[in-house]
Amino acid sequence: MEYREQPSRQQGLLDAYERLLARTRLMLDLARDANWPELLNQEIVYLKQVEQVASRDNAQALDTEQQARQASLLEQILENDLEIRQRLINRRNELGKLISASQRQRNLSHAYGVPAPSPTQPVDPNLSKRAP
Repeated sequence: MEYREQPSRQQGLLDAYERLLARTRLMLDLARDANWPELLNQEIVYLKQVEQVASRDNAQALDTEQQARQASLLEQILENDLEIRQRLINRRNELGKLISASQRQRNLSHAYGVPAPSPTQPVDPNLSKRAP
């Protein structure tokens, strides 16, 4: 009986890694599409899956073939994770530039007494013209 349960537990562990890989592929697609809100939602699910796999992984003994499969899955998961992280860093940098530009605009507005346009209001072209 013990012999039959062990292979199914081992396969269950590899299946869990397969699900993690599928989740990272989905997250990578979301990052490539710049769907940041849904990416964050998927990140929460991903972290829960990682915790579950980690708790199962410590107790499982895999044979050589299964270890090779696990290593391959982990490599793919980590490659996806690396690209996701790089895209998040790029997004953070973009947001930082937008914030800096907004702060500069606000500072200029305060310095010259011209109200800064709100993001929803068009800029008045007459404000940028110099008096003759």
